[in-house]
Amino acid sequence: MNIQSLLRKKDFNHIENEKLAYSSLNKILSVKDLTFFGIAAIIGAGIFSTIGRASYDGGPAVILLFVFVAIACVFTALCYAQFASMIPISGSAYTYAYYSLGEVFAWIIGWALILEYAVSNVVVAISWSEYFTSMLAGFGVHWPDWLAINYSSAHGAFEHVQQVAASGEHIPDNIVKAVQTFQQAPELLGHKIIFDLPAGLITLFITFLAYIGIRESRNVSNALVILKLGIIVFVIVAGAFFVKPDNWSPFLPNGVGGVMSGVAAVFFAFIGFDSLSTMSEETKNPQKDLPKAMIYCLIICTLLYVTISLVLTGMVNYKELRVDDPLAYVFDKVGMNFVAGVISVSAVVAITSALLIYQIGQPRIWMTMSRDGLLGKRFSNIHPKFKTPSYSTIITGLLVGIPAMFLDMQFVVDLTSVGTFFAFILVCAGTLFLEHRKMTAQAKFKIPYINGQYIISVLLIVALWFFITKTDYVAVISDKPLLVCFWLVWIYLAVSALKYKYSLIPVLGILFNLYLMTELGMSNWLMFAIWLILGLTIYFSFGYRHSRIQGKFA
Repeated sequence: MNIQSLLRKKDFNHIENEKLAYSSLNKILSVKDLTFFGIAAIIGAGIFSTIGRASYDGGPAVILLFVFVAIACVFTALCYAQFASMIPISGSAYTYAYYSLGEVFAWIIGWALILEYAVSNVVVAISWSEYFTSMLAGFGVHWPDWLAINYSSAHGAFEHVQQVAASGEHIPDNIVKAVQTFQQAPELLGHKIIFDLPAGLITLFITFLAYIGIRESRNVSNALVILKLGIIVFVIVAGAFFVKPDNWSPFLPNGVGGVMSGVAAVFFAFIGFDSLSTMSEETKNPQKDLPKAMIYCLIICTLLYVTISLVLTGMVNYKELRVDDPLAYVFDKVGMNFVAGVISVSAVVAITSALLIYQIGQPRIWMTMSRDGLLGKRFSNIHPKFKTPSYSTIITGLLVGIPAMFLDMQFVVDLTSVGTFFAFILVCAGTLFLEHRKMTAQAKFKIPYINGQYIISVLLIVALWFFITKTDYVAVISDKPLLVCFWLVWIYLAVSALKYKYSLIPVLGILFNLYLMTELGMSNWLMFAIWLILGLTIYFSFGYRHSRIQGKFA
């Protein structure tokens, strides 16, 4: 084993051969289908929850943050689009890293993507269950509480109340309800029977759709997206009649800092466009259609987010929006209770479609890794009738469905975000590397080249001046020591750009995602490091020795 063998790469001829050898998936997806898939993945629970808190922090000016974050996402999307136009096979960022940075980086990014797709879907399934039971309650149907919460949450709430009962501490209503559920739950052999059945059932249904074919999944996804967009447009139009322009003044009540404090929450609202790149082998013309679809879905979602933000901050004062269900809250505030019911239905539809997209994406990443020999052969099995990665789809369903019923998985939310940002950074870095090595001749879509030779240094000087003169930088660094890493990377890129004339867009993609990673805190980085160590252990014990190109660098 040596460094060269760890950095072994697929060349373009290898990828072309794979394209011909693995052609058993159904190529039925068009630009419209991909755009709908992108919208389905992006517009999930975020539009019904985090948009309120971002509006509370930034006021009406939060619309500028949505535009800013959308532009920043375009930096990453353009890098994905260029790779997709060069490499028309499944695997997303994993495949792109294998071509540009080498095998060990490909494995790391493939392992990190498990967090973005499979593990994050556990949280999505739990969130779906909460909205679903709330929707049923709105229609007068009571779902048993002991079948709508995981055991660890109910038991944890019970123990917490036992500890603080004597202190007189105020106990939130949701904790009281969880305690009551734990106490009243049926027992079997002395053990409480408590699990989140809706989370398991929706995962089973979505896994079944993903298993029986991409055409069926496409049809369901398109129908859900049309319904979801229709409901969102209805909410926008209905809310517009209650907008009071006075609520938009002051436009920037908490300054730039208030707006920027919501950057992470707003960024998460755009996550999902990258999942399109896992469907390359099922796209009619991936090298042209994927880049278009990524940009289209980002534009559509940005317009919806900005419009909804304007309606929200126009219907009520921004100070009232620090709630978990802002859309339902503002309509209840103006006396339109029936719209809140419509919103709960919309939330269920939105999360269902997002769950479907990620449940499609994860098996295709495992399928590609298996083809490369880094995972067992069964992960690349294609069903003879349905033309889907059958084994990988079943494993994904089990990995998501079982934990979603029994575990409180909220602690993985930030861990998932670290994995996503890390994948985005490596894709942008891979694009920068290929541009530097003049290896993009095969790309049918190319990122517009903007010479960053001096721009990157100028931006660095301005940012450092602002950081040192306008903030208590010592306290900021003490609170967020990972910012040191961010500044060092920026300095390195600025110095290197003076010599190599780096393209500006990939550099901005790296910096933006790295900055957001620093916002997640040291504990999340530590958990991510442990996750990577576990992944590298599997790679060196199995993947390295079974790699299909392992003989290339003996």
